[in-house]
Amino acid sequence: MRKLVLRWILLAFSVVVASYVSQALGLKFAVDVSTFASTVKLFIGVAVLSFLNATVGRLLKFLTLPLSCITLGLFSLVVNAAILWFAASFELGFKIKGTGTEAFLAAFVAAVLISFINGVLGVFLPDDKDE
Repeated sequence: MRKLVLRWILLAFSVVVASYVSQALGLKFAVDVSTFASTVKLFIGVAVLSFLNATVGRLLKFLTLPLSCITLGLFSLVVNAAILWFAASFELGFKIKGTGTEAFLAAFVAAVLISFINGVLGVFLPDDKDE
């Protein structure tokens, strides 16, 4: 249970950092952590994102497996971006402003950043065999 909470906090931190980097790049992926209530809302949004990634994301990755094989796995980044864009539409702590290509580009860059940051920081979490 402790590891699940640590991963949840890590993902929330990754979303916040990705938001700041995206905004520095001029993209419209925004996170609101100005108050305690908005931070709680962010954690709920991260839980929704995790749930969508674990269910719908896995299904989409399975259905697009041939396309992922052709692109050497890069199409999974597009699926991650679509899941992030869909989760951001609920506006639970994070949102993507704009429409069309601009919004998808923001979701794509944010999804890549979140994956990268989460992967790098996930190295510091203890392994399952340590528990």
